[in-house]
Amino acid sequence: MSATPQNPAEPRRKVSRHRGEGQWAVGHFTPLNANEQFKKDDDGLNVRTRIETIYSRRGFDSIDPADLRGRMRWWGLYTQRKPGIDGGKTAVLEPEELEDTYFMMRVRIDGGGLTTRQLRVIGEVSQEFARGTADITDRQNIQFHWIRIEDVPEIWNRLEAVGLSTTEACGDTPRVVLGSPVAGIAEDEIIDGTPAIEEIHRRIIGNKAFSNLPRKFKTAVSGSPLLDVAHEINDIAFVGVDHPEHGPGFDLWVGGGLSTNPKIGVRLGAWVPLDEVADVHEGVISIFRDHGYRRLRNRARLKFLVADWGAEKFRRVLEEEYLGRRLVDGPAPDQPLERWRDHVGVHRQRDGRFYVGFAPRVGRVDGATLTKIAGLAEAHGSGRVRTTVEQKMIVLDVEEAQVESLVEGLQALDLTTSPSTFRRGTMACTGIEYCKLAIVETKARGSSLIDELERRLPDFDEPITINLNGCPNACARIQVADIGLKGQLVLDDRGEQVEGFQVHLGGALGLEAGFGRKVRGLKVTSAELPDYIERVLKRFQAEREEGERFAVWAARASEEALS
Repeated sequence: MSATPQNPAEPRRKVSRHRGEGQWAVGHFTPLNANEQFKKDDDGLNVRTRIETIYSRRGFDSIDPADLRGRMRWWGLYTQRKPGIDGGKTAVLEPEELEDTYFMMRVRIDGGGLTTRQLRVIGEVSQEFARGTADITDRQNIQFHWIRIEDVPEIWNRLEAVGLSTTEACGDTPRVVLGSPVAGIAEDEIIDGTPAIEEIHRRIIGNKAFSNLPRKFKTAVSGSPLLDVAHEINDIAFVGVDHPEHGPGFDLWVGGGLSTNPKIGVRLGAWVPLDEVADVHEGVISIFRDHGYRRLRNRARLKFLVADWGAEKFRRVLEEEYLGRRLVDGPAPDQPLERWRDHVGVHRQRDGRFYVGFAPRVGRVDGATLTKIAGLAEAHGSGRVRTTVEQKMIVLDVEEAQVESLVEGLQALDLTTSPSTFRRGTMACTGIEYCKLAIVETKARGSSLIDELERRLPDFDEPITINLNGCPNACARIQVADIGLKGQLVLDDRGEQVEGFQVHLGGALGLEAGFGRKVRGLKVTSAELPDYIERVLKRFQAEREEGERFAVWAARASEEALS
């Protein structure tokens, strides 16, 4: 189906003197940076054996640096930040000075689907090995912290016994496949993408043909008309559409991504039936592997190749060189009818039962809470829960007579099904508490911000997203938030350097997707955040036209109104 992978270990073709972009498909196999070198030296998937037989037995100091800061990511492991190192040191210290002897571990949850047995095991692992930590990410994963290398094999054993893994949860690999958290149950669903997600996982994850990519590769599949997987900012996305001749299928998007060079994905204008999604996915990831830019890390994402080639050439190469057939032309998805796409609240399923979505604070939960959620889901549902791309969770298959009791049980855990706008719309990345790249604190700041805004603006009910990120890498999607906050050090009114944020205003996802506006010189200290956001939201309320969204107002508002 896909083109044969170019293997750097095979005899090399003659390479021109021009250094190019490090693309295998044109013969540029020579490693061009340290990451390409360690991947050439040994496949990242091979590090598991060393973790199990050497590092877990001899301890942290026995870990080879190329494994520690490279290949261990292939199994969902990063060293976490050493406590007490302020944001001003992030860019000046060496990795070994920044890192602690503990790890973050990421559990991949493709499609966001969990059984209560799996959730309970995650909660138990959190309590026994991770000091109770467990954060829900905006890619439907769950992250632990404080993991010791000595405990990793036992954690793997427990996770894998219930069908979970950390395989390729990080690194230059195919990351978790996002899916609609209400796939297969929503009344308004166009098509259920679950079989495609399962087939993609079966073919790709742990497959050494795809374990050495130029950089990470993010996938999303959803048949929901709410466009609920942030498809615009994934490397490849399949979006549910109804073809006038062929029926339900998927619209194909490629080349989205954020970080320091954000790009909205582009439509290839192709309609893909459910049983061909995995073929097309394999073709696109093969293009990335073979033609992706490897020379410079800051250009080693599919979005740069798509930008250089354009949609027409990309589709032609996919069809002619990787699929061997033409794709069917198809329609674009419709504009979603609802502003919130997180599935929070009580909603009827197609089978007459209900699903119940609830909002933790900025994705932060803990192991004890997860085990209690599992108990509630077992008592009130069928034993199925799901995570969302908005750091939320959902209990599925609840009988109508059980809904009220479940809602009360969740409320007792401070997990509300009817959150305020601010509780519902605020997202935060890991931040300086654990992340070696971060400059500022985010999780506690986001949680306290929710409390302040609820107190100051108790009647504000317009959908608003407030995304806090600890560095420029946009893990919390700052560029596409109504109010995006990029962490950096700023000067306070006494001229002292303190934690703060650069502000992005008016970003959005959906068919009117776009990046937030930056007002020249607008930076806010962490302490000033509640005052600033209160001021801007009150101006929005005073100046908005009837029915006008915040993003639209922010695009036309004066700089004075946004300051």
